[in-house]
Parts: sequence; C-alpha cells; structure tokens
Amino acid sequence: MAAASISLICLFLVLGVFQQSCQGSDSFACNPKDARTKDLPFCRVTLPIQDRVRDLLARLTLQEKVKLLVNTALPVPRLGIKGYEWWSEALHGVSNVGPGTKFGGNFPGATSFPQVITTAASFNASLWEAIGRVVSDEARAMYNGGVAGLSFWSPNVNILRDPRWGRGQETPGEDPLVVGRYAASYVRGLQGNDGNRLKVAACCKHFTAYDLDNWNGVDRFHFNARVSKQDMEETFDVPFKMCVKEGKVASVMCSYNQVNGVPTCADPNLLKKTVRAQWRLDGYIVSDCDSVGVFYDSQHYTSTPEEAAADAIKAGLDLDCGPFLGVHSEEAVKKGLLKEVDINNALVNTVTVQMRLGMFDDNAAGSSSSYARLGPKDVCSPAHQDLALEAATQGIVLLKNDGPSLPLSTRRHRTLAVIGPNSDATLTMIGNYAGVACGYTTPLQGLGKYASRTLHQPGCADVACANDTLFGAAIDAAGEADATVLVMGLDQSIEAEFRDRVGLLLPGRQQDLVSKVAAASKGPTVLVLMSGGPIDVSFANNDPRIGGILWAGYPGQAGGAAIARVLFGTTNPGGKLPMTWYPQEYLRNLAMTAMEMRSSPSKGYPGRTYRFYKGPVVYPFGHGLSYTKFVQTIPNNVPSVTVVSIALDGRHHTTSLNKTTTTTINDSSSYGKAIRVTHAKCSKLSVGLDVDVRNVGNRDGSHTLLVLSSPPRQGGWAPPHKQLVAFEKVYVPANTQRRVRINIHVCKHLSVVDGSGIRRIPMGRHKLHIGDLMHSVSLQPATL
Repeated sequence: MAAASISLICLFLVLGVFQQSCQGSDSFACNPKDARTKDLPFCRVTLPIQDRVRDLLARLTLQEKVKLLVNTALPVPRLGIKGYEWWSEALHGVSNVGPGTKFGGNFPGATSFPQVITTAASFNASLWEAIGRVVSDEARAMYNGGVAGLSFWSPNVNILRDPRWGRGQETPGEDPLVVGRYAASYVRGLQGNDGNRLKVAACCKHFTAYDLDNWNGVDRFHFNARVSKQDMEETFDVPFKMCVKEGKVASVMCSYNQVNGVPTCADPNLLKKTVRAQWRLDGYIVSDCDSVGVFYDSQHYTSTPEEAAADAIKAGLDLDCGPFLGVHSEEAVKKGLLKEVDINNALVNTVTVQMRLGMFDDNAAGSSSSYARLGPKDVCSPAHQDLALEAATQGIVLLKNDGPSLPLSTRRHRTLAVIGPNSDATLTMIGNYAGVACGYTTPLQGLGKYASRTLHQPGCADVACANDTLFGAAIDAAGEADATVLVMGLDQSIEAEFRDRVGLLLPGRQQDLVSKVAAASKGPTVLVLMSGGPIDVSFANNDPRIGGILWAGYPGQAGGAAIARVLFGTTNPGGKLPMTWYPQEYLRNLAMTAMEMRSSPSKGYPGRTYRFYKGPVVYPFGHGLSYTKFVQTIPNNVPSVTVVSIALDGRHHTTSLNKTTTTTINDSSSYGKAIRVTHAKCSKLSVGLDVDVRNVGNRDGSHTLLVLSSPPRQGGWAPPHKQLVAFEKVYVPANTQRRVRINIHVCKHLSVVDGSGIRRIPMGRHKLHIGDLMHSVSLQPATL
C-alpha cells in the first residue's frame, strides 16, 4: 500500500479531519458513564453483534454514514463515538508508516522483525504465527496507551512474480502455497484465538495480480494486468483464498491496478462474487490508499466522481483509504447512482469488525482482560527481541560453502576484516514498512563479539558504489586480516515501493570491489548479501577465492547478531530460498508487464518462477546449505505407489470414462482424463506419507523437507512441471533421526487448473519428489 500522497495529506490537514488513533485509555464508544448511550442496544455486550450493528446504523444519518466510509473516520459525538484512524501497518512489527500509529513517550519503538522475505526463508509456519502473536501483543499495548489503532493493513501476500519488483521484499516469495500458508499463519498470530473476538484485525493485500510499481514508464496507477483465468486461479488468487478461508482474516485490500480492464476496487466479480460470496470473507474490504480516486482521476474509468464512488461501493468496497468516498458518496445517493442501503451494507462489515475488536464494549482497552493488561512493558521486551534474533537466524540462507570455508573459528580467525556498504547498516536491515526498532545490532557489532580485532572499511560510500575511491583501504584490510567478511547488496534506494529494479546485478562497482578484495585476502573470504530480491552473483559463486556466500535478506533489528552467529557456527544455518535467483540474462526482452506464468518457447518467453521456468539459474527455489548433512529416506514398509480412488460427490455420476458428462470426467484430447474438484468428495481425500530425516553429521540443525509434485503430462493441460505441495521444518540433533508425517490433500495439492480456470484432478500417476526420493500417487476414479 502506498504512503499517502502529499496532496492527500494536505487535504487532511486543510480540512482538519485528521484524528489521533482511538485512545485505548478512554472508551471509543459506549462509555458506561455516558447517560446518552449507556442503555442503547448497540452498547449491550449481551446482544448478538449483528443486532448491535443494526441498531447503531439505524441511528445514523446519511451524512454521518458517509464520513465513516474513509480511513480517517469522523466522530459521531451525539452517540458517544470517537473518530478512528483505520490505517495502521504491521508487516513485520508495528510500523509508523500509516497515520494510525505514533511512536514516542512510553512507546519509543517496537520490535522490528526481519523483512517478510527473510522470515519466509525459514519455511517455519510455527515461527510465522509466533511473530504474529508478538506483533499483536505490542499493537494492543500501544492501543491501550492511546498511540495505535487496532486495524493493521498487513500482510502483503502478493506473489513475487518478477525478480525486479521493488516490493518483493514484503512478500513470502514466489510459491503460492508458501505465500498462502504464511498468510494464514501470520494472520492467526495477529488476530488471536478468542473465538469471534479479534485481538487486532489483519488485512491481506493487495488483491490481485499486483506486482509492478514503476517499470519502464508504466506505473501501478495506470497498469492493466492482463491475466488468464488459468493464472488467476492457479497462482495469483491462491494466497488470498488461503488467507480468507484458512486464516479467517478480517480484511482484504484491493489494489491500484486494473485486471483485464477493470479496476480491482470496482470489480464486483473480484470483490462481491469471489472474496465475499465464494470465499466467505467475514470482515471488510478496503481500498489501497486513494485507489478510488486513482481509477477516477488517473484511469478515467468513470465520467464523474459520483459514478466512481457508486461503482466501488456496489462492487463490494466497504472502506476507502483516502477521502474520496467521504466526499462523493452522499451526492451519488442524491443522484440515484447509489442507494443508502448500499452504504449500510458497507458499514455493517466495518462496524462488525470494530465490535469484534471490543471497541463498542464498556472498556475500549479490550474485551479480554488479557489484552487490557498489555502495556509498555510488553513492547520491546527481552523475549520479543530474542524472537527477532531467532527469526533472523532461521531466515539466513547459506548459498555457498566451498572447502568448507565456514564456519569461521574464533581461534584461527582472530582478526576480521569487515568490509562493504552494508557492513555497519542499521535502517537497511529492517527494510520497508518498518517502525522504530528497539535498537540495532549491525553486522560489524555482531562480528566484533567473535573477533579479537575488526578492521572496518566500507569500500563504497553507499550501495550505489559509484566509484572505487574507498577500494584501497578495503583491499589493505583484507590483506592484513585472518578472514574477510564482505557485507554487500541492496537497500531501499535500489528496491522499494514505487521503485522497481532495472537489473539483477550488484549495483555500481560492488562486484569489482568484491573480486579485488577476495584476490587480496590473506584468509578465507565470505560474501554476505542483504537484499529483498534475488541478485545475480554468478561471478562470486564461480570464484574459488570466495569460499562462502550468505543471503540475509533484510534481517531486522538483530540482523548483525544473526549473521555473526551463522558465520561463526553458533547456529547452524537452515534457511531455504523462497524465490528463484535468476541470471541477468533472464531479463533479456522480458517485460515486467507480461503477466503470463507459462513459458512460450516459440515467442522466446521464458516463463516465471520455478514452476514454469526451466532455464539456467544462479540458485534454485528451495536452495540452502547446512553445516551438517541430512539424509532423507522413506520407511521400507511404505509401498512405492499409493493408490487413491476419487469418488464423486453424489450429484454427478457416469458409467465409463468414454461416456461421461463433460463437467465431471473429461477424456478429450485437450485435457486428458480428469475430475472437476467441485464434483469430487474432497473432505477426507488425503495422502499421508512418512519420511525419516537423519542428521549424519556432528552438528545439530534444522532441516526443511520440501515435497514437490509432478502431475501426469497428458493432453493440453500445460500444468506446472513441478509444484510444491507440502513443506515441514524439523529440528534434528546430530546423529539422530526424526520421522516427519507429510499430509497431502488430493483436491487442493494434486489438482491442476485448465485453460478455462477450472480446477481438475488429473487421473494417473503423480510423482512426489522429496529431495532425491520419489514416491508416486496413482489417482483413479472410483468404481463407476
């Protein structure tokens, strides 16, 4: 989501409508001391929420209602309701990007966890949920202190489709299953497990096919993403569906761009039909900031602002981040373009969420006493900061370790040269959509705790590294030290919101610096990379003088300590890449605006992500080394093929594969034999597979078990040539073995999507790849 434009901020200030986040120390509404409201039905916590909402809306005038359609909602003093700022952010810690959160006083900062792409590299869903719980603890504490709201527009669950995307750092990577599972896990952590009550209200954004900010003259405000039904169902919508159906998220945000000619925030097929009706969102739909104004002013989708307001609300938009609906909705009603009941329907969804948060209860500090007790002591607590360090450590990926050169030794590598523009970084480590960190441990500081002496030289003035002025001192330091650590990479000047990358190489003269320092180093040379997106470091991977390469992403406030722990072997690295690292050549003639996932050799189109791209890579999706060795085996008593019969749901039947209803089992030359997912009995249709993971090395470590499926190649399906269907993180001490149970849901994980966007289960043999292991699942129709 965008930071508000200057004009939008000015409008807020001129109109004087900016409201401080609701004060947790005072009632947002329903103050029991307020004689005007204490006996009104909407304040009675014993009544069902839908009855309370209905009563409240019946008491509001149209003029009051339209002022509640925007993020800076105005107060309704006669009903004891205060103004509320909906816009707060919590992408990887409580952030001050939105106006709803303010740092200072009793809350000078909040725990800043690694950027999402780094945390995703842990492939640890329990860690993702634990981070969500900590972030929501701190958010509630700040709300209770009157400096934050309770609605947080996070996480970002868009797919990292193109490696140049400046906001790829905010996402959990390129795989729909990983992104969707991250979404559901983090949302559960944020929203809590208090039944229908919400600890905070999360939001999955940006719906949908949003993954371009500003490339080659095309920006997100004017981009029309042309997406096939197949790619929409199979890729772009998967994380959002999982976020709503499995994570039970309280909100979904529509994006700036158009999809197939229609702005997402004005598309009833996306909002009403898909998110609300099919996925059954129990919450509200919000626009990205000023999206309604964008599709009127920039995309010229409607002729008048009133038509734009009417189109958005009738499409299913409930809340506008920006002033547009507050300014134009009343006039849209007067002109007959919109009915007041349409506005009521929108407010039902937003007010219901506020009531689930406890904002209309007697004590606005929270409906649950455990939430009300949270305060300054619960922000930046030692336990929370320890989790930030653990998350950073788990997310670091060891890309190369020749020799092995790592881990370094405190005995042999007493003098350490620490070189590079990110070697003493602070703000760079937390990436974007971050708040004020509790404190920082830079790489230089972290490594200094292991080395007797550090020789620090930046080598470049900044990551742009425009010249070699500082090279000499860096080269001299490397020649004097027992080991050299180069901390290079990117920052928000290279990749950020509204800033897509122009290429995949290290910026400026960085590559030159790395090569010259490595050539001069007296001891082993290790390259540490900070970045959100992938970097083509083929030169370093092929350079025998560079013994080790680590990717740390943007590792958060404790990033330097985590890097040092991995480099010196205090922690055994276990991260895996959540995205493919492509060579620079991959981008040749590849427009960011080309949305197709599948390759087209005849057109020279390479395809996108590991599921469809088969060309050369620098490092593949899922790559990551360890200081120990893990061996995976399937128990001897498990047959090599698991046979599963697919039964129809009772409404659909047939007598043979050659005489079939076309909507049930299709054996045409185009699609081969397959059963529609909607026609199969799916609820209990799963495959359980045991895998033994043995650590045969002498170091304890964590192993990520990745299970990929290759569906039958038949007819014209053009399915992914491989697709992640399950992953599990398992900790295995040295010289021990752990058994991991993998459960694969047939309809969800072994289905594929045809060219019409219909999800089907192909009959035949599906190959499951678990590292070097293979197990087959043979799907067949039940007796017909």
